Amino acid sequence: MNTAQVSLHRHTTYTPQVRDVIGQLYAEVRADLLNHPNYRLEVFLERLDRHGTEPGWTAVLAHAPDGAPVGYAYANSIAPGDRWWKRLNIPAPRTFTNRDALAVKEIGLIPAWRGIGLSRQIHDALLAGRAEPHTTLMVNPAAGDGKVMRLYQGWGYKEIGVVQPSPESPWLVCMGRLLYV
Repeated sequence: MNTAQVSLHRHTTYTPQVRDVIGQLYAEVRADLLNHPNYRLEVFLERLDRHGTEPGWTAVLAHAPDGAPVGYAYANSIAPGDRWWKRLNIPAPRTFTNRDALAVKEIGLIPAWRGIGLSRQIHDALLAGRAEPHTTLMVNPAAGDGKVMRLYQGWGYKEIGVVQPSPESPWLVCMGRLLYV
């Protein structure tokens, strides 16, 4: 498998069909975590439904040559005073909070499609053409024994602070970077 075999589809409208595909992928991507209160499918779908109504919502779905979905990412715009920034353990740098930013809320690939650069391809397609000057995301520093956070660092993200988005959530590292590096 290689990324040339994959087709990417951008969605700027949150529809039941997009919700179903992302939900199915999420269940496979997070199969080992679905018993954790923060990662239960129904909890994720509640977050997805909320995010899908927020300004600037965009998703990118990746499909294998046979048409089967294999990965996804979605994001939305966040304003300077958004709760995203207010929940950090330290004030976020003004370079991130003085204008709207793009918040990458989720990136996921089914296991068979990991390790070939597809997550970066989906991520870059998600960011393409956005007007926000910065992008941000949150990552569990323990994910993949730190591999996921190191991956984001390799994409130019730097740590901004830490946050626990909900009482059930693990502590996450909030990272950010210029939208185009």
